[in-house]
Amino acid sequence: MEIEKLFGGIYKDKVCLITGHTGFKGSWLAFWLTKMGAKVIGYSLEPYSKPNHFELLDAPYKSIIGDIRDLKNLKETFNTYKPDIVFHLAAQALVRYSYDNPIETYQTNVLGTLNVFESARNCGSVKALVNVTSDKCYENKEWIWGYRENDPMGGFDPYSSSKGCSEILTASYRRSYFNNGKTLLASARAGNVIGGGDWATDRLIPDIINAAVKNDKVIIRNPFATRPWQHVLEPLSGYLTLGWRLLEGRNELAEGWNFGPESRSNISVKEVVMEVKKYWKIIKFSMNTNLADLHEANLLMLDCSKANKILKWNPVWDIDITFEKTISWYKAFYEKATLNTDADLKNYIDSAKTQKLVWTI
Repeated sequence: MEIEKLFGGIYKDKVCLITGHTGFKGSWLAFWLTKMGAKVIGYSLEPYSKPNHFELLDAPYKSIIGDIRDLKNLKETFNTYKPDIVFHLAAQALVRYSYDNPIETYQTNVLGTLNVFESARNCGSVKALVNVTSDKCYENKEWIWGYRENDPMGGFDPYSSSKGCSEILTASYRRSYFNNGKTLLASARAGNVIGGGDWATDRLIPDIINAAVKNDKVIIRNPFATRPWQHVLEPLSGYLTLGWRLLEGRNELAEGWNFGPESRSNISVKEVVMEVKKYWKIIKFSMNTNLADLHEANLLMLDCSKANKILKWNPVWDIDITFEKTISWYKAFYEKATLNTDADLKNYIDSAKTQKLVWTI
């Protein structure tokens, strides 16, 4: 199947603005959209690490280095390029960092999101807007079942609560300004996303990889915390499915959506470390729960029944393939100086096509 025909061919020649395109998920999304023939405009801060996935890909699209807290520059970008659809991914995305930098976290994740909405509202070209938040936006009660889209927003730490605020802001703007059918606004919540090309600090897989290539042990501070682990392409296929339907004018779909993995992918941090070690023997680790000095949720899962039934969206890769693809990406990079990004995307699409998922038909 030609990649341009995915998602009903909706993205070919569409102007797609991605905030946060230099980040992990943003760089994968920009790469996928570019492959589908979209006219991609990226707006983001400089990449946060060396190396980084964005610069390694060197993809052929317009990249603007800017801060979403800069309303003037953001508005100028919207008015210059007149996007058809916006995927808002730019964020301060780290829990522990948010404890040390709460003002920056709220300014970026709440006021920055407000600036994106205002820029879209005043631009006039935007037909669809997908605000990517987090599974941590929910008021986490450590339930043994997954959170549904109509569960209360909340958040213990500054990062989580800032994402809850972003969801409340989204609902307000949808009712107050984006209620005439001209711009459809939805939000998307995903689980713990892993995959090749992530070198952010204070994330499990990058911490494991960074330690391994230095021949060090990674120190695991919350071994029994359980999360929904998924490959980066999984939520991206969800965002693109949602954007596809919004661009078609499906006003009833302008809501909040969960895009998480199957239940078997909800496993503990300790289990993750044990599993990834199977794919790269240089990985070493030790457990030290004394380092868990700040509150982080122990149990967090998503119920994705709504996306499964209404959007006909389903995950493609199980947890075993997710780990294998993730670690293989880093092995290829460090041992062969090879990027598996394009190969992983093609393999993911082929797997989805085999399963006859709606976005491949």
